[in-house]
Amino acid sequence: MKRLDPDIIDYYNVEVVKMIADKYGYSFMNALREFVSSRTHEMLEDHECGLFSYGAGAIFELWEAEKITGSPCNSIYIRGE
Repeated sequence: MKRLDPDIIDYYNVEVVKMIADKYGYSFMNALREFVSSRTHEMLEDHECGLFSYGAGAIFELWEAEKITGSPCNSIYIRGE
């Protein structure tokens, strides 16, 4: 696995974690734990998955799809609807 540049990962960590904390009322640290331990984050770190081409809002939606359904692959961004 070729890892994504750490600066890009940091950008997504900050932006997506803010969205998680705002929507779900989590503290920043709890939101960060939720995001970093997710399959979505694992896929984001993998350069070959190409998720870095999505905006932070789309990554948040993938994370939320994972939280609700158990898989980020159920996101409209991956299913293509």
